[in-house]
Amino acid sequence: MAAALVWIPFLADLLAGLGRAEPQQTTLRPAVGRLFVHTLDPEHVAVPPARPVTYHAHLQGHPDLPRWLRYTQRSPRHPGFLYGSPSPGDRGRQVIEVVAYNRDSFDTTQQRLVLLIGDPEGPLLPYQAEFLVRSHDVEEVLPSTPASRFLIALGGLWEPAELQLLNITSALDRGGRVPLPIEGRKEGVYIKVGSASPFSTCLKMVASPDSQARCAQGQPPLLSCYDTLAPHFRVDWCNVSLVDKSVPEPADEAPTPGDGILERDPFFCPPTEATARDFLADALVTLLVPLLVALLLTLLLAYVMCCRREGRLKRDLATLDIQMVHHCTIRGNTEELRQMAASREVPRPLSTLPMFNVRTGERLPPRVDSAQVPLILDQR
Repeated sequence: MAAALVWIPFLADLLAGLGRAEPQQTTLRPAVGRLFVHTLDPEHVAVPPARPVTYHAHLQGHPDLPRWLRYTQRSPRHPGFLYGSPSPGDRGRQVIEVVAYNRDSFDTTQQRLVLLIGDPEGPLLPYQAEFLVRSHDVEEVLPSTPASRFLIALGGLWEPAELQLLNITSALDRGGRVPLPIEGRKEGVYIKVGSASPFSTCLKMVASPDSQARCAQGQPPLLSCYDTLAPHFRVDWCNVSLVDKSVPEPADEAPTPGDGILERDPFFCPPTEATARDFLADALVTLLVPLLVALLLTLLLAYVMCCRREGRLKRDLATLDIQMVHHCTIRGNTEELRQMAASREVPRPLSTLPMFNVRTGERLPPRVDSAQVPLILDQR
C-alpha cells in the first residue's frame, strides 16, 4: 500500500506531461525573395518572460534548418530570431519544430511553425541594392522598428521609391571577423533592399568605377547627396552593390549534340599508325651505364685505400729519433709492469702494504705473506 502511494505522484506528473505533449502550432506565410523574420519570445512558448530561455529549431524530419533560414540569439535573456529569404526552389510547405529550454527549471516546451512559402504580392523589384551597416549587429535590425527606420532613412537617397527589405545577413556569415570586445564595436550586417524605381543618381555615383578606385586607395567614395542614414546607421559606402534585373539576361544557348567525332584540325595531325620500336638498346643503356660508373668508382676507391699506403718504414723514417725513443721507452715500461703484475714474486711497493704509515714511514711486520695479499682488499 505504501509503495502504491509513492508511485501516485509520479503517475500524475506523467499524465500531466502527456496531456501537454501536443506542441503549439503557428502558420506563417513567407514570400519568395522577401525578408522573413519570426521572433521567438518566451511568452510565445508558455515560459515566464523573466526566465532565461534558449531555443533549438530544425526542419521536421531533419537535424538542421533549411538552407535559406537562419537562427540567432544574443543571450538567453534576449529573444531569438528566425530569419531569411526563401528562393523560388523553396516554394511549398515546410514545418519548423522549435524547442524552448528554460535554463532555470530545465523545462522544455515545443512549438511548431508551419511555413507556407508562396509568391510575393505586388510589383516586381528589379532594382536591388545591398548595404553594409557597420554600426549594428544582425539581431538589432531584425525587429520591425529598426528595419522601418532604415528604409525611411534610405528613402532620402533613393527617391521616389517604395522600398522593401529583401534579405538581412550577418557580416560573420559573409566572411567577416568577430570584433574585439570594445564598446561600440559591432559585427556588422548586410541589408538588401529592393524597389520598382530605378536607382538614384547618388547611388549610381557611389557604385561608379571612380568611387571604387578611390576606395581601393583608402579614400571615401564620391557621394553627391546628403547621407540621410547617418548618424543612426553607419554605412560602409565602399561596400555598396547595385543589381539591375530590369533587363533580362540572355538565355544560354543549348549545346547542339554532335556525332561524337572531332572536326579535322590542320594544326593537329595525329599519326594513324604506330611504328614498331626495339627497346633493347634503351634498356641496356639504362642498366649498363650506371653499373659501369659504379664499377669505376669502386676500383678507384680500392686503389686509393689499398695501393697507396705509405707503410711503416716510411712512417718511421719521417718520425724524429727522440720521439721514437720516447715511444719505445713507454712501450717497454708498460710491458715490464704487466709482467711484474702477473708474477707477484717481487717485493711490493711500500705504499701497497697493509700496515704502512704514509706520514711517518713506519712499517709493522705483516702477519701474513704480503705477496699473497691482493691489492684491493675485500670489503665485508
